[in-house]
Amino acid sequence: MPDLHAVTAALKSQRIETPSWAYGNSGTRFKVFRQEGVPRDPFEKLDDAAQVHAATGVAPVVALHIPWDRVEDYAALRAYAEERGLRLGAINSNVFQDDDYKLGSVTNPDPAVRKKALQHLLECVDIMDATGSRDLKLWFSDGTNYPGQDDIASRQGRLGEALAAVYERLGDDQRMLLEYKLFEPAFYATDVPDWGTSYAHCLKLGPKAQVVVDTGHHAPGTNIEFIVAFLLREGKLGGFDFNSRFYADDDLMVGAADPFQLFRIMYEVVKNGGLEPATGVAFMLDQCHNIEAKIPAIIRSVMNVQEATAKALLVDAGALHAAQAAGDVLEANAVLMDAYDTDVRPLLAQVRQEQGLHPDPITAYRESGWQQQITTTRVGGEQAGWGA
Repeated sequence: MPDLHAVTAALKSQRIETPSWAYGNSGTRFKVFRQEGVPRDPFEKLDDAAQVHAATGVAPVVALHIPWDRVEDYAALRAYAEERGLRLGAINSNVFQDDDYKLGSVTNPDPAVRKKALQHLLECVDIMDATGSRDLKLWFSDGTNYPGQDDIASRQGRLGEALAAVYERLGDDQRMLLEYKLFEPAFYATDVPDWGTSYAHCLKLGPKAQVVVDTGHHAPGTNIEFIVAFLLREGKLGGFDFNSRFYADDDLMVGAADPFQLFRIMYEVVKNGGLEPATGVAFMLDQCHNIEAKIPAIIRSVMNVQEATAKALLVDAGALHAAQAAGDVLEANAVLMDAYDTDVRPLLAQVRQEQGLHPDPITAYRESGWQQQITTTRVGGEQAGWGA
């Protein structure tokens, strides 16, 4: 049976990274619904992130997106975060919104566009130096829409050259995390379409290059937990972008569409040591809250990850191993299902109370009065959102 003390200790030490952009207005290509009280700058995003951490106790890290979170003084932004019990996490680059990137960024056939994209990626490393961030997260929309549009192999060569230049610029304690996505906005051939492509580039680059798994970036039916187990075994899982999907890259709250999948992923994380700080796995959210209130949605996602983690920690490893060794298929599956079917909410409520927190983070946030405060005070200026 699992050691309950070890389970609660693991839950207390878990850290979940929230994305700055999820606090602003975001949505689909059809419509972004604006909400009252949304942050107007990166500093107000940090104010909201501090509320999430205050309610959950496990979300002290905030990822930034450049240029959406560009400021004049990154040292001041770092100090502002630290004053609120936060630290700045992954720096997310943006080489997909400028008109110049219509045919790609680092894989573009035009060397001038490739140079512009590379300069931005290097600027992001400069920002990492100022913010104390460990991770540079790279996602490329690069790809082609039509057969013959460009040479597939040549684009991989251009990608490799750019990644090598960024890798060389990284400091000793910095990493690059290479994300992949099956499709969109490139519909014929995406230049980094799957974990294998990302893994191959990272393997060639060296130990400071690792793969990031966005749970919404796979073909339907993909066994994501297999990918997680493989990358952990090879020491190449740098982190997650947690979200949920029904159809494609829906960016819904993690665990909303398939909580059992989230449990299966977290079981592989737990089993293969991914919760240990030494592995460096970053548990990041990457979500788009279009119709739901921003801060409560992020809190709910943090809670969903916590619940999946708790269930994964409750798997009876000894009983499971015995059933697997005996070839007892039904018993092995039953051991996993017993853990998944456990109601872990009372356990997590107890863990929070032991940390001096309200047992229910959503109730804690509602009772804080923060939503009413920001609705009243954040009047005027320009709301933060996609492209802001």
